[in-house]
Amino acid sequence: MPFLHHMHAFILHYGYFAVFFLVALESAGVPMPGETALVSAAVFAATGSLNIVLVVLCAAAAAILGDNAGYWVGREFGFPLVYRYGRYIRVDEGRLKVAQYLFQRHGGKIVFFGRFVAVLRAFAAFLAGVNHLAWPRFLLFNALGGLVWATIFGAGGYALGHAFEHYARPVGIAALIAAVIGVVLASRFIAHHEGRIRAEAEAAIPGPLVAPKGRPENG
Repeated sequence: MPFLHHMHAFILHYGYFAVFFLVALESAGVPMPGETALVSAAVFAATGSLNIVLVVLCAAAAAILGDNAGYWVGREFGFPLVYRYGRYIRVDEGRLKVAQYLFQRHGGKIVFFGRFVAVLRAFAAFLAGVNHLAWPRFLLFNALGGLVWATIFGAGGYALGHAFEHYARPVGIAALIAAVIGVVLASRFIAHHEGRIRAEAEAAIPGPLVAPKGRPENG
């Protein structure tokens, strides 16, 4: 495949920097083949071109740093935009508060498992920031997810070579399908129990979501 050929050439030429660059950008929300870069580098490590430990560490560090960049972009810019203009897409303050409430209850799981799903890998950190998931909690699950993801896919590429590149894509697609089904089921559940969940969200996050201008932000 031309894409894989160019990817392999890029990684051979730039080595660990290529892995760090692609994984970090993907984690920050830019559509990039970060996972493919990790697996390709691990395959090269099996031939002695790279060191597998350094490949895994570069990918994990890039995942953590990239996710933190996406988190802070979402927290500083995403939330104010959604809060101000969300009504145009039927996201009022009540629904935004419900999203924050659910993210605060399950955000760690979303951040951790999102690392293994193609679309969520690029946007989970941004959504965590938008929904004001507490940064220490985000960092914990972000770091765990980045380390586990880099270790599994790095070890897989190193042990199985090019065969793992063919297995990784179907597994990623299956994970994406499962995530979409989960989102649909969760949306239907929330719609059916919206009144109760709104009341729980209001009790958990009382008052306005954004502090008045000129005063410190709550939360």
